[in-house]
Amino acid sequence: MDCRLLSFNRVSDLFAATRITHQQLPSNSRRRSFLCSPNCSMKSYKLSDLTSTEVESLKARPRIDFSSIFNVVQPIVDDIRSRGDAAVKDYTMRFDKVELDIIVENVNDLPDPVLDPAVQKAFDVAYDNIFAFHFAQKPVEKIVENMEGVRCKRVARSISSVGLYVPGGTAVLPSTALMLSVPAQIAGCKTIVLATPPAEDGSICKEVLYCAKKAGVTHILKAGGAQAISAMAWGTESCPKVEKIYGPGNQYVTAAKMILQNSEAMISIDMPAGPSEVLVIADKHANPVHIAADLLSQAEHGPDSQVVLVVAGEGVNITAIEDEISKQCNSLPRGSFASKALSHSFTVYARDMLEAISFSNLYAPEHLIINVKDAEKWEPFVENAGSVFLGQWTPESVGDYASGTNHVLPTYGYARMYGGVSLDSFLKYITVQSLTEEGLRNLGPYVATMAEVEGLDAHKRAVTLRLQDIEAGQVSNLR
Repeated sequence: MDCRLLSFNRVSDLFAATRITHQQLPSNSRRRSFLCSPNCSMKSYKLSDLTSTEVESLKARPRIDFSSIFNVVQPIVDDIRSRGDAAVKDYTMRFDKVELDIIVENVNDLPDPVLDPAVQKAFDVAYDNIFAFHFAQKPVEKIVENMEGVRCKRVARSISSVGLYVPGGTAVLPSTALMLSVPAQIAGCKTIVLATPPAEDGSICKEVLYCAKKAGVTHILKAGGAQAISAMAWGTESCPKVEKIYGPGNQYVTAAKMILQNSEAMISIDMPAGPSEVLVIADKHANPVHIAADLLSQAEHGPDSQVVLVVAGEGVNITAIEDEISKQCNSLPRGSFASKALSHSFTVYARDMLEAISFSNLYAPEHLIINVKDAEKWEPFVENAGSVFLGQWTPESVGDYASGTNHVLPTYGYARMYGGVSLDSFLKYITVQSLTEEGLRNLGPYVATMAEVEGLDAHKRAVTLRLQDIEAGQVSNLR
């Protein structure tokens, strides 16, 4: 079992330095396309027919030309820094066609929004589950006595001021407001700025406002895109400066986050999250209707999303899956987005679950659905994924909204080195140590020796002078 799992990891290591675009994917002789509508298709590959290089190429996402995007975003970042609120208003008019008098609202000054009771109940349930899951992540302070008289501990402190980006654009996402603000609330962040694009009349989406008020957001910045990220990073006349920025967004939002974390703004970011994605592993026991729905639930996010179906073993009714994708895609209000996403998505055929899991670890998906018999037994083999959904009754949608886990996750293969947003994302850790006289006598000589080896005499003296004082005190007591 382990041998085949390791083989794909070696492939990943071998070609990690190679930049592969979709023009370098396996040739037509080794792939086929199945059509789900006149406007929607997915390519198909059989892993056992591909070379190591071709398998490696499948992990490439739809290419984003960040160099050109940076050229667009950098002037916005600089303009917000120099002109503040005025620049934010100008870009909001240019990109969102909304004229704003006030760009930042204090949440406590806003009236409570009125929601449909069923909608309010749904968000209340989601809030409770998200709160419970993240509250359980609170760190337990432990004191470790490494040597007699040498005590060390690690304490958590909240990041004082944080910025939360909630996309608007083609869909409002109040669920993201919950996913970001609830852990910030639990962590005890003092200033919580939520940025989201305004409606045409300059108002804030009432569902987003409801979630923001419930989860302790202090300010709402009525702006989107790179201008919103820049305003939170630099601070403006009305927008508080933050120390860390969180949240998903389009390529311009991602580029702004990446630029600003390496700038004089002195901010950090959660992760370089990009377009949404899902990888579904399915065997012959999986329901084709469910498979199609899970793939489309991510494809409908936008035309730059990518979805991957991994067929594990024999007996999977691929024709039924194709028909369901076509049927469901054509009935979706956002079907045009889904069909474009499917045009650069694909299916791969794996000989068995070992090969399927190995490919998933290579691809490192944001969302991984394991819709196979006895799905739980495969969870220990998952190495790279943002969030995992096990079994036939666990659609990715529950994690997006209300199971309690966070839906702000690494995309574009960043699950190899990043985890999703958690309570820890809003905390920083400080180490503390305290020594008694006995502790310094026990540890000090070793420290002095190491400092002498490194030629740092002041370090050595900081210890030896204290040891001399301890020794002098003992002699004095004896007298």
